[in-house]
Amino acid sequence: MTDNKSTFKEIIFNAVKEFYNQKGIEADADLQNKIVVQSAPNPEMGDLGAPMFVFAKALRMAPPQIAAEVAKIAQSAGTSLGQVMAVGPYVNIKLDKAGAAFPILDAVAKQKDTYGSLNQQGKKPLEGRRVMIEFSSPNTNKPLHLGHVRNDALGESVSRILKAAGADVFKVDLINNRGVHICKSMLAYKLFHEAKGDTPESLGMKGDHFVGQCYVEFDKYLKGEKDKPETAHPEANQMAEDMLIKWEAGDPEVHALWEKMNGWTFDGMMATYKRTGISFDKYYFESETYLKGKDEIMKGLEKGVFFKAEDGSVRIDVTDVVGKGKDGNNQEKVLLRKDGTSVYITQDIGTAISRHNDWAFNQLVYVVASEQNYHFKVLFHILKKLGFDWADKLFHLSYGMVNLPSGRMKSREGTVVDADNLVDSLHADALAAIKERGRDSEVGDADEVAEKVALGALHYYILQATPIKDMLFNPAESLSFNGNTGPYLQYMGARINSILGKAAETGLAVDSSEAAVSLLTSEDEWALIKQLGDYPAVVEKAAENLDPSGVAAYCYETAKLFSKFYQNCPIVSAASENAQLAGARLFLAECTLQVLKNGMNLVLVPYLEKM
Repeated sequence: MTDNKSTFKEIIFNAVKEFYNQKGIEADADLQNKIVVQSAPNPEMGDLGAPMFVFAKALRMAPPQIAAEVAKIAQSAGTSLGQVMAVGPYVNIKLDKAGAAFPILDAVAKQKDTYGSLNQQGKKPLEGRRVMIEFSSPNTNKPLHLGHVRNDALGESVSRILKAAGADVFKVDLINNRGVHICKSMLAYKLFHEAKGDTPESLGMKGDHFVGQCYVEFDKYLKGEKDKPETAHPEANQMAEDMLIKWEAGDPEVHALWEKMNGWTFDGMMATYKRTGISFDKYYFESETYLKGKDEIMKGLEKGVFFKAEDGSVRIDVTDVVGKGKDGNNQEKVLLRKDGTSVYITQDIGTAISRHNDWAFNQLVYVVASEQNYHFKVLFHILKKLGFDWADKLFHLSYGMVNLPSGRMKSREGTVVDADNLVDSLHADALAAIKERGRDSEVGDADEVAEKVALGALHYYILQATPIKDMLFNPAESLSFNGNTGPYLQYMGARINSILGKAAETGLAVDSSEAAVSLLTSEDEWALIKQLGDYPAVVEKAAENLDPSGVAAYCYETAKLFSKFYQNCPIVSAASENAQLAGARLFLAECTLQVLKNGMNLVLVPYLEKM
């Protein structure tokens, strides 16, 4: 909790230091940092606790014995914070509710949208950290799909969490707009659409959807019809390779078609980004970066960081990073082919260096699927070998695959679920649910509300899972208005907003005075207050771990605790008996809404005033 945790930590520090003195043992300089304050798992054990395991070796005592002595010293020193006690190997404190509640709610009320940015010491935990984060990285031969949605949601959410924790964040998107896969879409366009003058506009399609259709058409042309091998065109792959060679040679006709089709896809992607609330500070294009890195490899070769193999290729031994191969031999990574051409990792080396020159980060986070774990281990190793001090701060935010109940998606076979189509489907279902409940005339613009419900459902369902886990996206489950979902959070936010509005209509005013807040002593009130106080620690942990799932879980728990509080602690009806208590409860509701809105924003769930 905001101030109580730091105060309790200071109490424990002084008590442990005193115990060291009594034992005649010199305390090390890092003593205070070893004290970790956490919420107690059971209210009967207290509200906060600090484990004593870390001091067992120095004091040569069992943790429960240390806890008993430290608790005795702390309690005898006296504190207005509450009752200090030993619970097994922990030193816990049962806070004085009347005194502990006000600092928490007062901080929420004063900091508003920025609440959660300050840690126990009243500082932004990541202040001074410059974090560049790369995510999305789409190909311009197809529209954004469900896999990109998970990537985009993670990247955007982590960026917001890092900013909330005080970091300076720079979001970048590497557009993969060249290569043979791009040429396959271009070839299909020339074969099936160019003569007819087809364009996305003439066909009534988004540009990225049209180009994606071309990519699927190429695969069908290549493989032919099922059970009809005579309709296959195996030469199509070579045709695409030949087109890529022409592109790299600067062929005007090929480049004109490439620019036109890339433009269609890029414009379509920008529309999807805007719709889903995803934004970037800078776009990098592979066509501009794919040759970068070659000079760095040659410099590394001269310094002996890399070596030239017998076949003439330039390589690096990566056994220390990835282990020996299946045959027991050392593993080597090719950085330049024998003909001197670069490979994909060569480009990434050059791009990373260019990015640091563009915006001097002290941490670079790559949001990329777990399939690329090997690639990033090797990339980071190479950059360290090249002597870049910032290479130690490179991080691969690896995430698992996301599939639908129908199975795994495949772009070239056309079984991928486009992001636009998925949101459209969720939007339609949300709108139907609003109308079924007879709320379409109550919520204002029902279509706009349905769109926000769809986005909240999609993003929350994805972000409540730990990134590294593979996941199954179930559209029906994501849209439920009950349980651990985005729409449930939106419902609770709208419900609290309605409670505040109805209270105002009766003339009941918020009472945020310390005297009023001291009346909030019931278990349901106290549980909710403690939950609000934990929010800054949740943000800090999510920022350090680059994992939004903790914020999602926190929002859900907060919504549940408010529901229980409101059920057992009436607000408006309590005013006739105790207006000050009713005003304090209204203040607690107001603070809960603020914290819930802050948390929902971090996990990309739009807040709704009415629902």
